[in-house]
Amino acid sequence: MLFHTFWALILGFTLSGAVQAFASRKKMREQLGDDSFKSVFKASLFGIISSSCSYSASALAKSLFSKGANFTSSMVFMFASTNLVLELGLILWIMMGWQFAVAEFFGGAIMILLLKLLIPRLIPAQLIERSRESYESSKEANSTRKANWHDAAGYTIGDFKMLRYELIIGFVVAGLAAKVVPASFWRALFLSGNGIITSIQNVIIGPVIAFISFVCSVGNIPLAATLWHGGISFGGTISFIFADLIALPLVLIYRKYYGTKLAIRLTLVFWLVMSLSGLITEAIFSFLNLISAMDHNMSHTNQIGWNYTTVLNILAVALIVWIYWMYRTQVTDAVDQEFAKDLACGMQVRISDAPAEYELNGKTYYFCMPGCRNNFAENPNKFISADR
Repeated sequence: MLFHTFWALILGFTLSGAVQAFASRKKMREQLGDDSFKSVFKASLFGIISSSCSYSASALAKSLFSKGANFTSSMVFMFASTNLVLELGLILWIMMGWQFAVAEFFGGAIMILLLKLLIPRLIPAQLIERSRESYESSKEANSTRKANWHDAAGYTIGDFKMLRYELIIGFVVAGLAAKVVPASFWRALFLSGNGIITSIQNVIIGPVIAFISFVCSVGNIPLAATLWHGGISFGGTISFIFADLIALPLVLIYRKYYGTKLAIRLTLVFWLVMSLSGLITEAIFSFLNLISAMDHNMSHTNQIGWNYTTVLNILAVALIVWIYWMYRTQVTDAVDQEFAKDLACGMQVRISDAPAEYELNGKTYYFCMPGCRNNFAENPNKFISADR
């Protein structure tokens, strides 16, 4: 599976890194001040051109919200950032067929519409406002330096470092599930042949599997392919893919960001939206006769040989080598620096939008999320010496 998707991962992360470097976070925040359809549409576009890393998306959404963006628009941004990005569509197309790639974007639009309608009605406004933390504007960077391709390479490598465990776990878990777990287990887990009851049960259980699998972002696509070939319905597969944002580690992050009460409500609303989106998408695709026949073997991902995929992978290796060289040759200016490296996870963050920071011996370190800052604070010398 990794062989067949490697080139798409490299291409997707490269394009994502370029867009992240050249997009203005300040303009994004300024245009997400309410939950109007116009703001939600902009939030969706901003999400599409952002990082596909679920952890990064959740941290940036929190940063946008804390600095004045509307809560619903911030959540829409987070969903679009992880579910409507190029690399996700490429992997889906390769591993599961074009129908799933189209369904991902079509269902994503439905999910965003449901978020816009349901969040203001199911989550009290006072609960949202209590979770908003104020930021000191004086801490924001005023750099006017233009981003360059070295910065773009920094984002690409940073995303890889942030997601490396997710990707490894995703492929390993999917491989084990495909080869070790007996077919009888999947048949017992997913109802089949009961019409609408089957569809409802599958879209409900899909997010539950995502919650306990600990795999999110692009890393859950290999497991989604295994579930599909194991017998879960079309809508159940889509709801599972959407549920990358309620994997247990992320739910715990929501608790730190917004408090326990809001985190619980938010997770339940996400679950409802993911299941409804999967169910609606399946109904529409079934009506249009666009659902592919279920194939219980994955022979197309079991073979490695000399073909066009091999050529694309060789080109992808050359591309990532060039990107890594650009990343290692970044020139930083202590006076006019717009970007910083999260020493805890290796991700690149924009200083003016860094969700967390830590001051040590007169120097400020920036992080992609409070969790990374806390890890750094426990033993700063460990991370500082490792970066040298």
